[in-house]
Amino acid sequence: MSERELRVSKIKDGTVIDHITGGHALDVVKILGITGHEKKPITVAIHVPSKRLKTKDIVKIEGRELNPQEVHKIALLAPHATINIIRDYKVVKKQEVKLPSVIENIIKCVNPACISNSDEPVRAKFYLDSEEPLVLKCHYCGCIIEKKDVLEQF
Repeated sequence: MSERELRVSKIKDGTVIDHITGGHALDVVKILGITGHEKKPITVAIHVPSKRLKTKDIVKIEGRELNPQEVHKIALLAPHATINIIRDYKVVKKQEVKLPSVIENIIKCVNPACISNSDEPVRAKFYLDSEEPLVLKCHYCGCIIEKKDVLEQF
């Protein structure tokens, strides 16, 4: 295969999630709720050579654009990812994911006694302690949540 050949074909309309940390493409597919029953093409490339990351993963989703909540979910697991919106084979929007310093209502606290897990009208809220490795701290009980805890919720 020459340097100029594409390993993965272009998509007409949809989303390309690029620069996913190597080995985490299937985690991204999982957190987006993609099951394979969508009847739309999904392309997953794992451990593709990358100048920026040594290896990276890529996910291409035809016919779907991500909402802001989905972008925040991706940022939890792939903090260096780039989201490209494709229309008529052209990139019309490109954004690097950014993990916010406060994460609300995306994941739940792993502490069953936390008030955010009760019947009270309290939204789960976490503070970002570390991006890599991912460490979040619950606003209410101080419980520490790591990447593995986040993955278990999706």
